[in-house]
Amino acid sequence: MSDSTPYTPPKVWTWDAESGGEWAKINRPIAGPTHEATLPRGKHPLQLYSMGTPNGQKVTILLEELLAAGERGAEYDAHLIRISQGDQFSTGFVAVNPNSKIPALLDTTTGSRVFESGAILLYLAEKFGRFLPTDPARRTETLNWLFWLQGSAPYLGGGFGHFYAYAPEKFEYPINRFTMEAKRQMDVLDRELAEHRYLGGDEYTIADIATWPWYGKLVLGQAYGAAEFLDAERYTHLCRWAREIAQRPAVKRGCMVNRTWGEPAEQLHERHDASDFELKTQDKVEADGAG
Repeated sequence: MSDSTPYTPPKVWTWDAESGGEWAKINRPIAGPTHEATLPRGKHPLQLYSMGTPNGQKVTILLEELLAAGERGAEYDAHLIRISQGDQFSTGFVAVNPNSKIPALLDTTTGSRVFESGAILLYLAEKFGRFLPTDPARRTETLNWLFWLQGSAPYLGGGFGHFYAYAPEKFEYPINRFTMEAKRQMDVLDRELAEHRYLGGDEYTIADIATWPWYGKLVLGQAYGAAEFLDAERYTHLCRWAREIAQRPAVKRGCMVNRTWGEPAEQLHERHDASDFELKTQDKVEADGAG
């Protein structure tokens, strides 16, 4: 059924700040800061400013994987950026990422700022020589899938996820349009994973780390409440891959960092030391506060 009052675009669009549903306040038609604020700094070489969304989890998963692989230089401080409160529009954050999107990384050993989640994954993989093949052909195939994800995920999140789960009203046309694209993307992944254990081959890489928080969680029923709607179980190879990666200890830890929703035991609002996973999850913070 189509909307009985179709929208007619005006000659000149104007910004209605009150429209757009649950996440409307994170979007503006202009760039730049809205307020003065200095970003915090921790003691480690890598300073991450993020939130536990799929894009944020890409980076925290990779950092935890690097630490698990013995890369002590990958120690990091993960500072929480509450995007619903506009932290990403502070002068400090805009200086690190002029696009005002999480995640953003500051490498204090080089002074480099790195923004865009795919760029951060590539930067860290190259810095530490991990999770990115050195063989030119395999490296190229890994990057094929990394950039596939960067181009495809906005259709899943800003397209399907927004209209199916977050928009203030549900309309058949956009839901059908983006459901079709989401399922096409799932089929692309399923066909690839029918041939290979991981994306692009038999080696776990940043292509898998980038893709799993979006499509892995989707088919595992952890995104948008849409697994049944999308008939996710029919994508058997994608589900196999999603379940396998979900069991990795570093993935489990990475999914906790900068997370502010769900079970308190699975939330680590900020991460400054490996011991924080044992001592500073939100259930323990709340229990200490109650005491």
